[in-house]
Amino acid sequence: MSAQHRTTASGASRSLARSRPRYGEVIVKVVLMAAALVSVATTVGIVFALLEPTIEFFGEISLGEFFGSTTWGPLFKPPAFGVWPIIVATLEITLIAIVVAVPLGLATAIYLSEYATPRVRKIFKPVLEVLAGVPTVVFGFFALTFVTPLLRDVFPFLELEAKNGLSAGLLVGVMIIPIVASLSEDSMAAVPNGLREGSYALGASKMLTSVRVVVPAAFSGIVAAIILAISRAAGETMIVAIAGGFKSVFTLYPGDEMATMAAFIAQAGSGDAPVGTIAYKTIFAVGSLLFIMTFAMNYVSARMVQKYREVYD
Repeated sequence: MSAQHRTTASGASRSLARSRPRYGEVIVKVVLMAAALVSVATTVGIVFALLEPTIEFFGEISLGEFFGSTTWGPLFKPPAFGVWPIIVATLEITLIAIVVAVPLGLATAIYLSEYATPRVRKIFKPVLEVLAGVPTVVFGFFALTFVTPLLRDVFPFLELEAKNGLSAGLLVGVMIIPIVASLSEDSMAAVPNGLREGSYALGASKMLTSVRVVVPAAFSGIVAAIILAISRAAGETMIVAIAGGFKSVFTLYPGDEMATMAAFIAQAGSGDAPVGTIAYKTIFAVGSLLFIMTFAMNYVSARMVQKYREVYD
């Protein structure tokens, strides 16, 4: 066979291969699209599940009563529907958690990204991520049986109840450290080495380079990690239920027992509220409010990531 014929046959074979349908690629595309749609469908399903009972709740309880009172007790008689005690408790415990998690998480991320040797990083980062897999009920009992007695011994001037927001907030903070540390370290690792080398060439130390060059360059990812951690802390249930308690009292003192929004949902959803009653519908109203709060934080996170994202060639 001549070279011309071989070339023609080879071209025909390539054309036939290109025109032949690739069923494997089609199947992979469908599977990936289905996986993406699952998260969207789940979110839509949550919204529809919350919507109808929430509308029915606000058909009986006005927004003024819901947001205009500081007395919360929908499971008591007479019932009270002022939601501010559980909102304040949620924000208070979340704030304590962020005060714990952000400095420790960022310090850990800077160490792993800028100071740790590859061998240390290979050992330390998986250990850190294992912390994220510890059941939250373990954190809750640890806070109740160890942290609260320890705080009473070390700081005897603190008036801590057996269950209190301070211990719960501290352990929620420990729980979300891996979120801040891991995601922030990933963002810092993505910063081009050219920026570091330019800083070193100007005489900057490693610490100055880390704080003034790497962290600002990875700022969008760090902000996303922190807001994701805030959302996780706000929705935490078991730690705050075990260590924080279920007392729905409007208080700003973290040493008092307090119930967060998630803790109330866990309490009321355990069977204390008969299905169809206004107390039962309160679960969905509080769930909708918590969903809106976390959705708003995630939206702010996405906008800030877009605003401060650094693009490198």
